Amino acid sequence: MSKVSEAVESGTGRPGSDPGTPGPGAFRFVRMGGAAFLRQREATVLVVTIALIIYFALASSNFLSSSNLTTWLSEDAAPIIIIAIGEVLLLICGEIDLSVGFIYTLSPFLMHYLIDFYHVPGILAIILSLVMGIAVGWLNAFLTVTVGLPSFITTLGTGFILLGIVDTTSHAEPANIPATVQGIGHWLGNNGWTEFIWAVILVALFHVILTRTRWGLHTVAVGGNLLGAQEAGIKVPRIKYGNFMVTGLLGAFVGLQVAFQTATIDPTAGGYTPMFYSVTAAVIGGTAMLGGVGTILGAFLGAVVLATLTDGFQIIGISANPLDIIFGGAILVAMIANVQLAKLREAGRS
Repeated sequence: MSKVSEAVESGTGRPGSDPGTPGPGAFRFVRMGGAAFLRQREATVLVVTIALIIYFALASSNFLSSSNLTTWLSEDAAPIIIIAIGEVLLLICGEIDLSVGFIYTLSPFLMHYLIDFYHVPGILAIILSLVMGIAVGWLNAFLTVTVGLPSFITTLGTGFILLGIVDTTSHAEPANIPATVQGIGHWLGNNGWTEFIWAVILVALFHVILTRTRWGLHTVAVGGNLLGAQEAGIKVPRIKYGNFMVTGLLGAFVGLQVAFQTATIDPTAGGYTPMFYSVTAAVIGGTAMLGGVGTILGAFLGAVVLATLTDGFQIIGISANPLDIIFGGAILVAMIANVQLAKLREAGRS
């Protein structure tokens, strides 16, 4: 076969055509790539994330400065990302945790009490503070799964109890980080990018767990079809107990991180705000509130979107007062987009 024939057959040398013009194969490749992209649940929020970053970078040269990158990603985004991981796991299996923000608040105070009042070694105090988060998660699971209370009510109640414990024991006053754990704090949150690095590591870990392990498969099955999961032999209580306990652990971990990062233990830190932001990040990222569907990577991007809005408005000098309006609108727009994309995916499969 001659070179001319080969060129014509490959679509690059048709008579009268420009050799530099992409042929039908190239356009087909682009269409297929675009369709594959849209099939990803994280597609919408990724586009929004990139658009927001470009907008704020053009609006202010300070947005992408090294100092602001630390504030934006490590201080603003990382706590939301880490808590959102737990909320994604719970939302997928049909539950929610409203108490995780108060586990966040109590964790550093417990570390402080154990070290300063009971002379517990620093590392052990940190471990026990993390165990406290697991224990609260276990209690939430017990009341929800075994006793039968709705998780919304269960975690609302335990959240108020934890808030009362913090306010009563601390007299609603901040405390200093114990000197014996200052060095450990360097590895948890008191070192620039530490919090964001932890967030990325945990996102990667739990993304693999959710998408590549039996635990993740069972979590999705429990939320997608509870009766079918039970009939398939999946131990539903164990899955829900485990995800509640993981969420409690992550909440306690974030509480310690933020305390080390701010160099103070604050009774007003945590609470409902980081919990609601984390749930919002999960929903924006494509996790369904009714269970059965969710993505850790989407929650990561959703948290970055929220942190970008918060930090970006401060950078360009816009009042923070309308932020809640924007967040509420973002949730609605994200849900509408996710519903429409889900319809497109189903139409594509059929």
